[in-house]
Amino acid sequence: MAEIRTRHLFDMTLQVAGMQAIGTTPNGNRRIGLVGGGTFKGERLRGTVLPGGADWIIARPDGATTLDVRLVLQTDDEELIGMVYRGLRHGPPAVMQRLDRGEAVDPSEYYFRTAIMFETAAEKYAWLNGIFAIGTGRRPPEGPVYEIFKVL
Repeated sequence: MAEIRTRHLFDMTLQVAGMQAIGTTPNGNRRIGLVGGGTFKGERLRGTVLPGGADWIIARPDGATTLDVRLVLQTDDEELIGMVYRGLRHGPPAVMQRLDRGEAVDPSEYYFRTAIMFETAAEKYAWLNGIFAIGTGRRPPEGPVYEIFKVL
């Protein structure tokens, strides 16, 4: 089988604009993180994350957190790109409790990965419609930060 290789696409920082707590459902504790904006920057594209995105978070009974995120990116040349990703964050219970309290935690202490797809009508960025991307994340108190990589 071919080796999976990646190429850095961009770094992204999100601002959280609040949480809507749904509560304990059959899948776990559901809350919705509202995205108030953010920025992204890479070699081939850069710009802002528009307000209005959301992360449908589940805190599972096993201590892991799953993410289901939809965002709109606006490039510096004013094109729009839809970004959808699923994520998984987990680690030792004490580490996850520190994250939940909003403390700064070294990202080497927990696992935080995402699987990403894009959708755009912009001809310049149409190549995004035909790729998968993966990301590594960290969760500082001010909001999530991601390094996004194109899967080659």
